[in-house]
Amino acid sequence: MSEPKHARRRYGAMAVYHLHLSNGAGYAEDQEGQDLPDLESARAQAIDGIRSVISEEARRGMIDLTGLIEIADPDGNILLIVPFKEAISLRLDG
Repeated sequence: MSEPKHARRRYGAMAVYHLHLSNGAGYAEDQEGQDLPDLESARAQAIDGIRSVISEEARRGMIDLTGLIEIADPDGNILLIVPFKEAISLRLDG
């Protein structure tokens, strides 16, 4: 995955990525962001966050896979969208 140059900090290898959550419970904007080395690392963080949300939903007995996480740069540009359904594999038979 390539990323825009403006997503990187000029003084180091880390960049700030904001992971905004959108699901049936609403929209949660990540105001602080996270310092991560690249967009692929931000995607891995998003996948981990999605799996955490799904595990909590499973405990309540209802999993909603219609949610997503938007990965944005500090200027608010959406760099990548990670749908919940990309974070898991379902095996329904066997």
